[in-house]
Amino acid sequence: MNLNDKLFAIVGDSERVSINKTILEQHSKGEAYHTPSCPDAVVFPKSKEEIGRIVQFASEHSIPLVPYGAGTSLEGHIIPVHGGISLNFSLMNQILSIRPDDFQVTVQPGVTRNQLNQALKEHGLFFSTDPGADASIGGMAATNASGTNSVKYGVMRDQVLGLEVVLADGSIVRTGGHSFKSSAGYNLTGLLIGSEGTLGIFTEITLKLRGIPEAVSAVKAVFPSIEAAGNAAAILLKAGLAIGKIELVDEKTIQAVNRFKTTDYREEPTLFLEFSGNEPEVTYSVEVMEEILKDEQCVSFEFENDSLRRAQLWEARHHAAFAIQAANPGKVLMFTDVCVPLSQLAGALKQTREVIERYGLEGAVLGHVGDGNYHACLPIDPNSEEELEVVEAVHHQIVSYALSKGGTCTGEHGIGLGKKAFLQEEHGDIIPIMKIIKNNLDPKNILNPGKIF
Repeated sequence: MNLNDKLFAIVGDSERVSINKTILEQHSKGEAYHTPSCPDAVVFPKSKEEIGRIVQFASEHSIPLVPYGAGTSLEGHIIPVHGGISLNFSLMNQILSIRPDDFQVTVQPGVTRNQLNQALKEHGLFFSTDPGADASIGGMAATNASGTNSVKYGVMRDQVLGLEVVLADGSIVRTGGHSFKSSAGYNLTGLLIGSEGTLGIFTEITLKLRGIPEAVSAVKAVFPSIEAAGNAAAILLKAGLAIGKIELVDEKTIQAVNRFKTTDYREEPTLFLEFSGNEPEVTYSVEVMEEILKDEQCVSFEFENDSLRRAQLWEARHHAAFAIQAANPGKVLMFTDVCVPLSQLAGALKQTREVIERYGLEGAVLGHVGDGNYHACLPIDPNSEEELEVVEAVHHQIVSYALSKGGTCTGEHGIGLGKKAFLQEEHGDIIPIMKIIKNNLDPKNILNPGKIF
């Protein structure tokens, strides 16, 4: 009996097991430049019991397992580098329970961010983590995603109250619970968030929710340089204002967005800001911001209180990666991220822009500067080994600078395949401890092997 037949016997539905070439190719890559690698089979499970049986079977035969959500990975997390089975969670997309009085929801891993927020609207609640893409909740938890709202609400690890997880032997365990805090033993929920599918497979996730703010005001502020924009962001954060979002895009990003979205934004470094809270708080924050920006080289700023126009403004920011891709046809993207202390942000942004220009690349710089996290987006010809070497050199200089200033090699994308060498550079002294945890939870190394280390 071949692998396909064995998996069919487990799930009992031939429609949910595939060795179709097109399906295998779809599961061979994420959204970035990493070399694709096909799985041997793709399974679309519907329940935790099915996953438990699949994992048990894989453990018995030492077959690799790679979880697959919405496919928006940027560091190669979902690439099955050793073949095996891709577990596609698109059919496990149920919102299991909404507890509005407790500000909580429990979902299956295939639920997407937009799907969840649509269901929460009628309760006056929303899920705060917004990485831009309509990612799956399971994938966001696996990479400890963050995004535009992190300056106010924190990252994914701050939103997850509990997990149901299938371990490498097929057993099912629960971590955390329904309380907002606990001091009961080791924080295994926090350990599993950001583990990139290497320690266990999520089947249920309980999340913390927030109330939809009473008032929201968006601002677009333009600056003469990326360094000036970074300095202004840091000063605004120190002012203690009701900042919900603060995003930076450079002139290259604005140029690409204007072409892609047929907008006419000024093509200079720009801060996209959003203030949220009660009406007096938001009004006061906008007034103070206006006074601060007058002293911080701000070239122009525009306010937007209309919800539709505000959504269009943020859509332009969220579609920046697609815009850069469209501006570079035939190329793939290295979309890297680093995070630095806020005091080092302006200098890091300037260094990144300078190193990109020094190597003559058409790269863009953008990011969630409210917590020191920013991205460099570097288009690459996938058929040019020389171009890949140049981009890797730029990548290394950006990361090395961030590490030299007390930062990290990734603020939200994770390690995956693309940043394994940088993890060694950043945390080489504690990688042996990480490997002890991995080896104890996954002794046969079947859970997303080849990633992180």
